[in-house]
Order: sequence, then C-alpha cells, then structure tokens
Amino acid sequence: MNKGIAAAIAFGTVISLAGSRSTFVPDWTFKGSALTGWTVVGQADWRAVDGELVGTPRAPEGGWLILDKSFQDVQFGADFRCTDGCRTGVLLRAEKTPTGMKGVYVSLVAGDTGSYAITLDASGRELTRERLSAAGGMARFAPASAPAGASAGQARGSAPAGAAAPQGRAGTSSGRGGPSAVTSVVARPSIALKPNEWNDLDIVLDATLLRPHVNTGLQGAGGSVAVDDAMGQFGPIALYVGGTGEVHFKDVSYKDLNLKRFVKEQISPNFRMQRLTSFQYAWSAAAADVNRDGHTDIIIPPFVFLGPDFLTAREFYAGETLNPSTQYPSIMVGFAGDFTGDGWPDFLSTNGGRLFVNPKGESRRWDVYPNVVTGVSEICVMKDIDGDGKPDLVHVGPGGTLRYSKPDPANPTGPWLSTVVSEPGSTGAHGIGVGDINGDGRVDIVNAYGWWEQPPRGQQGLWTYHPQAFSRWTGRASEGGAEMAVYDVNGDGLADVVTALQAHGFGLAWFEQKRDSAGTISFVQHMIADNFAAKNAGGVTFSEPHGSTSADVDGDGIPDFIVGKRYWSHHEGFLDPDPYGPAVLYAYLTRRNPKAPGGAEFVPELIHNQSGAGSQLLAVDLNKDGVVDIVTSGTNGAFVFFGKPRTAKPKTP
Repeated sequence: MNKGIAAAIAFGTVISLAGSRSTFVPDWTFKGSALTGWTVVGQADWRAVDGELVGTPRAPEGGWLILDKSFQDVQFGADFRCTDGCRTGVLLRAEKTPTGMKGVYVSLVAGDTGSYAITLDASGRELTRERLSAAGGMARFAPASAPAGASAGQARGSAPAGAAAPQGRAGTSSGRGGPSAVTSVVARPSIALKPNEWNDLDIVLDATLLRPHVNTGLQGAGGSVAVDDAMGQFGPIALYVGGTGEVHFKDVSYKDLNLKRFVKEQISPNFRMQRLTSFQYAWSAAAADVNRDGHTDIIIPPFVFLGPDFLTAREFYAGETLNPSTQYPSIMVGFAGDFTGDGWPDFLSTNGGRLFVNPKGESRRWDVYPNVVTGVSEICVMKDIDGDGKPDLVHVGPGGTLRYSKPDPANPTGPWLSTVVSEPGSTGAHGIGVGDINGDGRVDIVNAYGWWEQPPRGQQGLWTYHPQAFSRWTGRASEGGAEMAVYDVNGDGLADVVTALQAHGFGLAWFEQKRDSAGTISFVQHMIADNFAAKNAGGVTFSEPHGSTSADVDGDGIPDFIVGKRYWSHHEGFLDPDPYGPAVLYAYLTRRNPKAPGGAEFVPELIHNQSGAGSQLLAVDLNKDGVVDIVTSGTNGAFVFFGKPRTAKPKTP
C-alpha cells in the first residue's frame, strides 16, 4: 500500500470505515473509484467503479488484483458476482517466491468452491494446485496430521472424554440434520454459489485453519481446511478473474486478526458485582439453601458457594479447572431442588442425567446417580408443568421428542418418570421455554419450531402442536436460542415469546401474539437485535446469545429479558462468528410503547462486559432485598450481580 493511502487510513481522512459486514466490523472497506493501493498482475483488466472492483479477463488464464498490504491471520469479506463463463477466487498470504508467488487460494466457481495451495509464476500464471485437506476442529489449530476427509471429531479441539460436545439438531453433532414435519417450519438455508447473482463471501484464515463461507455456509469438502507456513506465511490478499466472464466485487473488507482487541471493564451502576471464581468449571448456575441455614447458596459445579457472603464454598464432586481454548465443561445446565424428598436440596446435571444427592450437611462429596434422565439437549428448563406444585424438567428425549420428567417417588435416585409431549424429530439442541400461551391456565411448552398446547387434566396422548418459527437457520449457525421467555410484552393481555434466534449466531426477537375473530393464535416477529450489518436496539450487537432468562430487573412489574454471550462457545477459534467479541451480559428492559412496532420495545442495559453466559443464567433474589440478582458462569469464571434498588421508575412513552 502506498504511503498516501496508509496515511489516509491512519488518520481517517480519505478512506473511512464502511458499514459493517454481517459477521465482523472491518478495519477497512474499499469505497473508491481508483485502483490506488492495488497492483494488477496477469492477463486481466481491473477497474474501480463506485466502490466496486471489476475484473475482465483478457485470456482464459486470467489475472490478479493484489492489495498492497500483507497479512498472516485475516478475515476477508465481500459480495461478489460472476457473469457467465467467469472463474474467480481469492488468494491469501500471497507470499513472494524466487519464481513468482504462492499462497492459499479459495476457489469461487460453480462446482468448485474448494480451497487450494497454489504457486504462480512472475506473470501470475498458475503453476501448481493442491487441494487442502479437511481439518474440522473447534479450536484454532488443525490436527498435527489432517488427512483428506478427516472429520471434525478427529481434529484437535474435539470434546474431551466424558464431556459431550455441544449438539445441533437432536441426534446430530453438526446441527445440520434432515428436517422432520416439525423442524421444517424453519427454512433450511441455501449455501450454494449463485451464478450471475450477488453472493456473500466471508473467509477467516487464522493460525492453521482456513474457514471459507459463501452465503453463510462453509464451502468445499470438509469445510474448514488445514494450512501451514509452507503454503504461504505472510502476504497480501489478491482477487482473481479468469475464464471468459466478468467478476464484480463490492464491499471488499478486511480485519487484521493478528491485532487483538480488548475492552475496558464496565459494570452497570445498578448492580454490584462479586466474582465467585476466576476459572472455568461449568456453564450452569443454580441456587438453593443447600445447608439449611436460612441463607440461599449458589451452586456453580463443582462448588456450593455458601450464603450470605459466598466467600466460602464446599466441593460436592472432585472437579478441576478447564482450558476454555480446548475443553468443554462436563456440566452445561443444572438445577437445584429436593429431588429425593428428604428435605435437603440436591443437584441435577442434565449432561449425563447425573443426580448429585445432598449428604444432609456432611462435609464430603455427594453421591452421584447417572442417567436419571436421558437424551437431554443443551437447553432445558424446570417448571411445574402438571400442576402438582413440584418443578418438572422440560427437555429433549430420545428420538428428538419433547418431554417433561420428574423423580419417581418410589425410586428417587433411579430413572425419572417422563411424559412425552411431541412426536419424534420435533426438537433441536437449542431453545426451550414454558408459559401459558393460550391463556387456559395450563402451562404450554415452546421451542424453536412452535408451541405445544397442554391438554386438559387427565387427557392422554401427545399435545397439540402449533407451528411457528421462533428461530432461524443460517448456513453458519443452526436454529434455536437459549431459554425462551413467555410473558405479555406489550400489555394487551396475550402471552408473547422473547428469545434468541440462534445460540451460535446472531439475533434476538420478540414474537407478538395475535388472534383473529375465531380466536386462532398467530405470531408477528419483531427484531430486537441482529448482526453487525443491522440496525439494533441501542446500537448493541453481539453473537453467541447462548444463555438467557427473564425476570423483572428494574422493578416496574414487567419481566425483562436477560441474555449473555457465550465467549469461545466452541473453543477458541472462528467456528462461530465474532468469537473474540466482549463477553457481554445484558438486561433488555421491556418498555411498553404504543408508538413502537407491536406496542413495545426493548432497551439494552449493559450489566457487564467481561462475564457473559454459559448455557444458563439464573435470576433470583439471593439476599431477600426485593431486587433481582443475576448469577452466571462461563469461560471467564463465575459471577453474581446483586441488583440495587432503583429509585427512578421507568416512564412509559
């Protein structure tokens, strides 16, 4: 890059940052009408027109447009369109050699969206091409040896023994399982390259993994591929055009991933933070008076933090710290309750269906009984479903059935009694909630694909299913969020649904309940927040909203939606979008506003920007002062945020 362009970027006087790409905020975006800062090599003509870079081959072998700036680790984004006969692609780490150049090449041709190690001669003519090996993996590094066709489970960063990796659709590990009559309510994305149309391109090259996405989906056999320094260690980005057609690139953007970004810690003045531990142990949070001393205790496995000050803790199983770069917690969701009926609170880990039985105050580890529930999904909730006054576990069961389970009074440490609610294939790993949708006084169950209506007491059989896409599915993230909230958002007397749309992507939305003259229920979606390219409530954008719950945070009598980012959700690496974004925890305050779409809006309040969530958030009044407190446990440790009384009540617009 020439000195003038470099200076312009440094001082922001000539080339300014453009609007964000959907998955990242660029360091730079091309918006010019000249090729200043670019070099043309080979048999192609290139021109810049109103922010577009247009390449036309002079011969089928084509040529290159090379950026005068080099990178090692980089995220590259653009929209591109190829006319008939066009061949195009992007070269990264384009390193000079004695005979020309070498680098890592992503082909963007219909029928070939693979990735290659290539070499070029001094004129830009391709000399060699070797397809890169599939690497998979959920961390930054490809396995030491990544043979062609290697699966993600064989790669470094797969789940450790005894800890199941986070799942996608029930019964699959990728979240890309085939649709059933229920799950097909959420449209499957098309990630295929579209000839003669604009395509979205997002390439991440970090350490020894290359992840090329076209139209939000990983491309090529195996998706992520292994790279090494021998292919090209450091060099510029280059655009290619060949064949007989023309290529157009627009919104060409990059982000230097070698530059690590950190934020100054922020805590809401409406909360007092106490850090329980600085280490990752679990992604769950529960509370109960475990030692029956009259004070509520916090359970962050493997510890019970004793109230009221939570400065001492007892270990209820032998635990150890985890490396968030490469290890998953063995407990992602858990609940406290007297599950054995002896008057002492126990703990249920939904991973492995493990019941930890309170030893009635004895100073020892708790006895554990595995598999009291089976086939459990990543997100579960506990609430009294059948009206007996005792909480039930609402979860996914074998075969992808939706069900609720409770202890067997005759055998409380044995298999729990389950009631199946849905047909097989009705569930995914993400998104579950409960609430009375139709106002008949009975609790219904919601998930990513709709809601199941609880029948009258005594009526047997599956519940009535009502289709509704309470989620979305992109090529990069499967459908469903975290715990879904059911409450009257806009004050019209009807229960609405508030949820994250994708636990491993972007998006928060509320679904306004509507009824026609016949009383038929439908829902209208209102977006709260989306990706970086969208206009979001309060200007707030974050990915991985994997932990959520609802409670009246500000004391106005209306529930609010509490949600956090699961930092490094699939280990340290770029499997998911914006993995290094701040680990934020937000309360989206519900504001009834007749001028807003649907009669309500959500105002984000940042609680903390260095904690986030795991798979579960807990909202409870720990110190009995009448104000909601929030407990979270994730990659950065475990925290409690004590709510402070708010003197000023929010005003309704």
